[in-house]
Amino acid sequence: MVAKFSHGSSLYGALSYNQEKVNEGLGKVLATNLVIEPNDGVFNVASCMEDFERFMPSHIRTSKPVIHISLNPHPDDKLTDQQLADIGREYMEQFGYGGQPYMIFKHEDIGREHIHIVSNRVRTDGSIISDSKNYERSRKITDSLEQKYGLHSKEKNQGEAWQLAPIDVSQGNLKKQVANVIKPLSEMYSFQTLGEYRALLSLYNIGVEEIKGENKGKAYRGLVYSALDGDGNRVGTPLKSSLFGKDHGLDRLEKLFDKSKETIKADGVAKQTRATVSASFASTRTESGFRTALREKGIDLVLRRNDEGRIYGATFIDHNQRAVLNGSRLGKEFSANVLNERFTDNSPRKDLQTPKQSIIPNQSAEPITNKHPQPQSAHSETGDAVRSLFSVFTPEVEGTDNKQPTLKRKRKKKRRYGRQM
Repeated sequence: MVAKFSHGSSLYGALSYNQEKVNEGLGKVLATNLVIEPNDGVFNVASCMEDFERFMPSHIRTSKPVIHISLNPHPDDKLTDQQLADIGREYMEQFGYGGQPYMIFKHEDIGREHIHIVSNRVRTDGSIISDSKNYERSRKITDSLEQKYGLHSKEKNQGEAWQLAPIDVSQGNLKKQVANVIKPLSEMYSFQTLGEYRALLSLYNIGVEEIKGENKGKAYRGLVYSALDGDGNRVGTPLKSSLFGKDHGLDRLEKLFDKSKETIKADGVAKQTRATVSASFASTRTESGFRTALREKGIDLVLRRNDEGRIYGATFIDHNQRAVLNGSRLGKEFSANVLNERFTDNSPRKDLQTPKQSIIPNQSAEPITNKHPQPQSAHSETGDAVRSLFSVFTPEVEGTDNKQPTLKRKRKKKRRYGRQM
């Protein structure tokens, strides 16, 4: 079972997000604590807010008094609503929130059942529930709950918890295939940029790009998803993000970036991933050896190369932490330039030009090397409409990972004439 949590400032926003799932028939309220259940059993955000505020002091010393938690059992764990509610209560009790008002929601929107819990971090006396070592404490709780309820262990199923398969254009129903991947991934993983999100999706043969333009004098921006072939090239017709609901549009994604930044910082995720990557880096000398060592520890490496085979971007996908991190976030020693110097010789190798897709981390698979997709040529088979859509795409620059050396033109020194003072 995987637990994720984040702190926020808007109780209304957290409750509204979950209530919206209920209203759409994709969720239900399983249990509450210190929140009064209406006589008709129908909750509404306004009345719930009143109950929460009764336990909130007038003066608080934090800008983020709300905690939003998701608990995600393995898809093979078949649990009743009562069991899910009990797991939620026990988690909150052990996590230090047993005396706080909270609501437990069940979600069924991504092809598997999981629960969300909304609570507040401020006690009635104004003190704040500590978030020190949240990740370690949460990990111990989920481990004990797995044992108690006979759930699949995250340790034993590292990186393969969702059994997601890469999309296959030949199978048809591309919209459904893409939806079945992007919904659980955006729910479960933390990523701070579009480039990191793109790297995660590339493991499942999916590309994503931002589009910008102007229509009738009004500027617009959005996302399109597309299928990728084994070489990272777009195939088929691109799909607007609106086909998958507003939760997978650009506005929502940018909010996820901010939320992920907070989660990664609060939980010390980068530090833990860095330790694992450092150990693998120190014990190997080749790219293939580095990838194998990482995969054995539940981490995938996605490299982006230019036409000459030079690495200009590196992203580490830690399936244990459910986090996607550009190499530069882990330290200069894992930036694209450093990896390029270590793993690339003067002549491009053939094995670096043909990317392999990884389906399930930790399985014996070929190394992943995803070249960043380039805009299609004017002779694309997708037609004029799609060509115009992709003509506005430009690869995203991600921190120091995308910096490539440029030749500086030596300035010619001016010669002075006449008497010099």
